[in-house]
Amino acid sequence: MKLEQSIMELKGIGEKNAALFHKLNIDTIGDLLFHFPREYTTFPKTGTFAEAGVTGAKSAIYATVKSAPELRRVRGLQILKFLVADSCGQTATITFFNAPYLKNNIKPGKSWVFYGPVSRKNQAFFLSHPKMYSAEEYAKLQGTLMSVYPRTKGLTDQSIHKYCMMALECVDNIEEYLPKKYLAAYEFASVKDTLKIIHAPEGEEQVFAARKRFAYEEFLLFLLAMKSQQLDAGRKNVHPMIETADVGRLQEKLPYQLTDSQLHAYAQIQSDMLGPVCMNRLLQGDVGSGKTIVAIMALLLCVSNGYQGAMMAPTEVLAKQHMETIQKMTQLYGLPFEPVLLVGSQSASEKKRIYEQIESGRCNLVIGTHAVIQDKVVFHKLALVITDEQHRFGVKQREKLSGKGQDVHTIVMSATPIPRSLGMILYGDMDITEMKELPSDRLPIKNCVVNQNYRQTAYKFMQDEIMKGHQVYVICPMAEPGIMEELENVVEYSTFLKAFFPENIRIAYLHGKMKPKQKTDIMERFACGDIDILVSTTVIEVGINVPNATVMLVENAERFGLATLHQIRGRVGRGKDQAYCIFMESHEKPVKNERLSILNHSNDGFEIAAEDLKLRGPGDFMGVEQSGAFRFRYADIYQDADMLKAAASDAKEILENDSLLLEESHIPLKGRVEKYVSSGYMNIL
Repeated sequence: MKLEQSIMELKGIGEKNAALFHKLNIDTIGDLLFHFPREYTTFPKTGTFAEAGVTGAKSAIYATVKSAPELRRVRGLQILKFLVADSCGQTATITFFNAPYLKNNIKPGKSWVFYGPVSRKNQAFFLSHPKMYSAEEYAKLQGTLMSVYPRTKGLTDQSIHKYCMMALECVDNIEEYLPKKYLAAYEFASVKDTLKIIHAPEGEEQVFAARKRFAYEEFLLFLLAMKSQQLDAGRKNVHPMIETADVGRLQEKLPYQLTDSQLHAYAQIQSDMLGPVCMNRLLQGDVGSGKTIVAIMALLLCVSNGYQGAMMAPTEVLAKQHMETIQKMTQLYGLPFEPVLLVGSQSASEKKRIYEQIESGRCNLVIGTHAVIQDKVVFHKLALVITDEQHRFGVKQREKLSGKGQDVHTIVMSATPIPRSLGMILYGDMDITEMKELPSDRLPIKNCVVNQNYRQTAYKFMQDEIMKGHQVYVICPMAEPGIMEELENVVEYSTFLKAFFPENIRIAYLHGKMKPKQKTDIMERFACGDIDILVSTTVIEVGINVPNATVMLVENAERFGLATLHQIRGRVGRGKDQAYCIFMESHEKPVKNERLSILNHSNDGFEIAAEDLKLRGPGDFMGVEQSGAFRFRYADIYQDADMLKAAASDAKEILENDSLLLEESHIPLKGRVEKYVSSGYMNIL
């Protein structure tokens, strides 16, 4: 059997199952075998609810059903609930989603092992959608690893695993495309043997070795593909510029002192734009480092030389805020900007008018969202393109914007803390500028990790800050009630806060399920100061800048990834006033949480990323929660940094000796690179 053959060649996969697999982009045997587990389940000894803790880790509880299951519907979900009691008599609520078939199996008095993350809220314990095993079944599983796959409704982990193992039995030897030199150097097993380990590992060390091979392969393919698509380095600067007085005057008029990092970043950008070579630069700065003013100075240099500039933001709210900032600065300091805003929500007639202004050159600066890269947008004399929060845009989107002019200068801005050594590899021919200092008028955020006993104290502190004229964010993991009741949701939480705080405190909520226009309206009202407390999901991670917000309270903080927590924390501390972030854990007693302790003692994204890696456990082998600019299928730039560096060195060696990959030992690799590029996967990185 060949990798290119249909999965319907496997016994048991008919049209119905094939349609389910198709939803996962699995159509061939090869697709199936390279559909890797997202994590591995380990099976610990059984314990009690009290022993399980509430850190989000999965536990196994041997418990007896105490109540008949109750089935109800909430927003299309079928929710099954019942009570159980462990060996110490402690009860807990078990919740299953869209599993009505379990109702007949769950009988009061019957005992099971329930495996999943135990949560606690107001003295009550909860388990959401746990795995259920008989005592005998669980005893056989203890000490083993079970593959957990990305899946769709109708397919289970067990069925996917079964077909993967069946395919491995039937498939012929899989062709190696890695040159033998590198297979030997890294002691990689054959592709087929590595696939067997990925899908059915016997231990942790095997998984480490197997994922290293596929991480290396993916990095190597990415780097070779990137090199094949890159424009020639050292393109001539066809938009020659001279130093003007405008930027210097702006710096003198600013009501704050620029940091050394900001001055150094602008100096490098100015040198590029005045130099003989077209600029292609990454401006990398942690949250709150002041990248925006550096971008504005670059745009000012561009327009004062008679050219047009463009700046693309990931959300309409952020684009509008950039527009308002530049308009205000233009009026205050007499800057030569003639800006227009271009976003998707504008009417067709309004967009047509803006298109004409851009094409005629009447406007010299375009600020917008994805609307800026539409085919109808034609520039008169575009020379500089800046992409804000660049990890929200694919490579092709950034290239399309740059392609609106001839060899335009390019700046991409990123708040993702990638170490310089890795950034130089991933961003290819881009020059990298790092900004690590906070602006001189900003104070470091003060953090604290607290449990439920500090709730009243936290609320009083929030109210005191509001009385001073400041604003507050509250972050909840869930959008709406009725799903995972042990976790806070924005709808019910905002109702509770309205009852708790005085009527004059204005409270609103925001989540991703709301209509775009409604979300934009809420964010704009908060930005304008018309809302005192905004209760939100992580939808505010990118796209809103409110310097007046000084407090962030994160509920169920232990349920979020560190990268996410660091990014949302960056929404406060953007003004001159002291800012605070309160990480509220789910439990009522102090529990040492090493992950949250990292955030408690550091505001440095680079340090947080490095420390987070040290704490990752076996469940994160193939299930790394990736963040920021590059979301690879198998590899992670932090966890697999050694393989990234190795692949970069090898890619350089390969291309130096055989730039077109025409040597016999490189022919299989050449075909794989071409397939990688044509698949479109590069477009989303």
